[in-house]
Amino acid sequence: MIARIDFQSGVPVYLQIVQQVKAAAATGLIRAGDPLPSVRAMAEDLRINRNTVARAYAELESESVIETRQGSGCFLKDGGASPLRKSVRSGRLAEALDAVIIQAHHLQIPDPELQSLLVERLEAFHLRQKDHQAPRD
Repeated sequence: MIARIDFQSGVPVYLQIVQQVKAAAATGLIRAGDPLPSVRAMAEDLRINRNTVARAYAELESESVIETRQGSGCFLKDGGASPLRKSVRSGRLAEALDAVIIQAHHLQIPDPELQSLLVERLEAFHLRQKDHQAPRD
C-alpha cells in the first residue's frame, strides 16, 4: 500500500505515511473496513522505527481516517462525514493551496498555467478513483 518513503524530501516519514494512506483511501486502493498492515509489518517493510508507524496511525486515527479495534488492528473508516467543521477543513486546504501558489510563484508559473495544471490533476485523480472503484473479484 505504501509506495515508498523519500528520506530526502524534508517531509517527516510519519506524515508521508499519513499522506499515502489518505491517497490510497481517496483513490479506492483501500476501502472502508480494509485492514492496514500492522505497525510491526509496516515498519519492517519500510525499514523504519515502529514508533514512526505508530505515530502515523495515531495521526490517522485522530483525523478519523482509521479506527483501531482492540486485538484486531487498524482499519480504514467509512468515508462518511468528516468530524472536522467545514471551516477547519477549508482552512487546512487553504494552507496547502497557499503553499502551492507560493511554489508556483517561485517557479514563475503563470496563473493560467497553474489553473490548467490543477484542472488536469483533478481529472487524473478522478480517473484513478474511477479505476480503483471498479468491483473487486
